Amino acid sequence: MSDLEVGLLILLVLGVIASNLAVLKYSAKHKMTHFGKDHDKQSKTTDKVDEQSKQTESQTAELSHKDK
Repeated sequence: MSDLEVGLLILLVLGVIASNLAVLKYSAKHKMTHFGKDHDKQSKTTDKVDEQSKQTESQTAELSHKDK
């Protein structure tokens, strides 16, 4: 192989590596859903957790107001 072919091959490999790293960095910002799982159950579970945390916060606020 000539020096030109070796240089082009190295550039090609480096380009593929750089593009894969760019795609990996870009896709890390997005929330990935799991295939085959029921999304309604996940959202309901999240809603229940949010309601429980709101109730806990309101109870904590009431207790702090009673102490004053």
